[in-house]
Amino acid sequence: MRIMGLDFGSRTVGVAISDALLVTAQGIETIQRKSPGKLRQTLARIQELTEEYQVEEIVLGFPKNMNNTEGERCRSTLEFQELLKKRCNLPVVLWDERLTTVEAERSLMEGGVRREHRKSHVDRIAAVLILQGYLDARAFQAEKSGNSE
Repeated sequence: MRIMGLDFGSRTVGVAISDALLVTAQGIETIQRKSPGKLRQTLARIQELTEEYQVEEIVLGFPKNMNNTEGERCRSTLEFQELLKKRCNLPVVLWDERLTTVEAERSLMEGGVRREHRKSHVDRIAAVLILQGYLDARAFQAEKSGNSE
């Protein structure tokens, strides 16, 4: 079993995939979108990747505002979630993505990636952070429920 993580943006979708043991997340690509309203090719590529990697669940970054409210980006993410469920026939879990792009940008800066090259990597790294957060929370819950028995 593998889990896919997505960082959904207006121009790109960062994609990450878990290892088979659900311990680590690795970035695999950034899907370039032709325009914000056109999702057919994006959904087709995501479906191809779910089949290629034998994905059984998708984690989609949910861009809440810092004050925990939901803005326009949340509405478009919810619409994308429904399209993903229908297209891929997989569960799609929403995961709080606040500050993942900032953290991705910082890690690229610390890694010495030049400013002009960061943009091509930041969405993929953000997807890794979203998925890794989800995997870590799953592992923590499993450990916690295992210890309480």
